[in-house]
Amino acid sequence: MDGTEFTHKQGQYLAFIYSYSTLNGRAPAESDFVRYFRSTPPTVHSMIVRLDGLGLIERKPGIPRSIKLVVSPEKLPQLQSCD
Repeated sequence: MDGTEFTHKQGQYLAFIYSYSTLNGRAPAESDFVRYFRSTPPTVHSMIVRLDGLGLIERKPGIPRSIKLVVSPEKLPQLQSCD
């Protein structure tokens, strides 16, 4: 997806998907986002739905850990610590 723009927060979610998938060999579950971003399940779910709607990720609703990154890793920001 060349030229795709996304917000800082969206970029952090995308970077998290990439980092988590690379380290663990599978996509993160929504509960992984909740823990990392110290957010609520509805907030995380809303962001995942938004990223899917923008075409930045692909997912299969109802299937756990089905998130697939569509954005090229080179276009992702560096994942920042949430400490």
